[in-house]
Amino acid sequence: MSMSPAPLSCSNPWQPSAPSDGEIAYARSLLREDKIGPRDGAGKTVVVAMSGGVDSAVTALVMRERGYRVIGMNLRLFSPDDEDHRANPCCGIPAMDDARATCATIGVPFYAVNMEMEFGESVIRRFVDEYASGRTPNPCLECNRHVKFRHLVQRAKILGADCLATGHYVRIERDGPAEDAPARLMRAVDAGKDQSYVLYTLSQEHLRYLQFPLGRLTKPEVRAIARSFGLPVADKAESQEICFVGNRSYADFVAERRPDLAGPGPIVTDDGQILGEHRGLVHHTVGQRRGLGLAANTRPWFVLRLDTSANELVVGSRDQARIVSLELTDVSFTSASWPGGPFTSDIVVRYRGAPLRGRVVPGTRESRTAGVTFGPEGGPVASPGQAVVFYDGDTVLGGGTIQRTTQCSSG
Repeated sequence: MSMSPAPLSCSNPWQPSAPSDGEIAYARSLLREDKIGPRDGAGKTVVVAMSGGVDSAVTALVMRERGYRVIGMNLRLFSPDDEDHRANPCCGIPAMDDARATCATIGVPFYAVNMEMEFGESVIRRFVDEYASGRTPNPCLECNRHVKFRHLVQRAKILGADCLATGHYVRIERDGPAEDAPARLMRAVDAGKDQSYVLYTLSQEHLRYLQFPLGRLTKPEVRAIARSFGLPVADKAESQEICFVGNRSYADFVAERRPDLAGPGPIVTDDGQILGEHRGLVHHTVGQRRGLGLAANTRPWFVLRLDTSANELVVGSRDQARIVSLELTDVSFTSASWPGGPFTSDIVVRYRGAPLRGRVVPGTRESRTAGVTFGPEGGPVASPGQAVVFYDGDTVLGGGTIQRTTQCSSG
């Protein structure tokens, strides 16, 4: 792993148009403490994770406005195969150049950190292996857990930083002014951008060290701030893809690395009736309805499971696909304590999924397991490998990874 200061660049590929006086006044009005946090940075240093996008750029700007000495740090996580790295615009050289240009604009030092090896082992390899076993992984969550809030926190502390800030849309609320006061992870004000689902693994130690200054801002407000300060990425398009997959399908990405998953096989019902042929299990996920190649059938079919041992795609009705209970592993809670018994909470499966009420039965702290059951109408469609997050209103309680599901089809 290497870290070295990168030279400043005058490139400004996303240069926004000059803002009007009214736009500047509006943006400046957003920089009040109830929006961005207290101006408590005098004499303190913050490392800001710089992805090259507008969110991290405004994060660096906001922390500077709060009085912190800002150090911008870009993580080089993945080198795309295409020479100019345009297939994966949030990875590689273009993103690093955008982060560097932002730091030059606001006048803060910029460092580039090579973490491709850690990212490849913890995220990409796991992503491929999970799909190979018929599970549905969340690479963004694993990146946060194993790379950003592990290695990056370590780097920030080595530099003597008082905190680490990122451009995630999420809030941290402290239950008192003391440094050791419990901290709560909460949904962002902008519900359409909330990223609390992929941060449920954060511990109290993390929450006391991290800053998320965008949690009380909306995306349009972030853009307005960026334009008013002339940030070079103010109008940069937002990346919607998995960063290392880019503008191709995740199925093609996995198939390149595991061609054994791309072979055709039978599409069968839960009772063994053959309905057709799939073009490779890697192209399908639990709950999928479209793209099954069963248009000739009048009944809508949903994927119930992927049988990798038999190379079979098992389908059924939507009611069959819904789950009644879950078994979770790698369970963690954002508080410092492990629940003493069962509790009811809002259960969210998949990023920005609708919450459903469920009963959580924790195992022992040592086992890091839990069970989740839903009411008589059943729960969501879910797959092993997905994350399940427990909420109490806007507060993230914790979550875990689905090990097994019990679907309505299995009684």
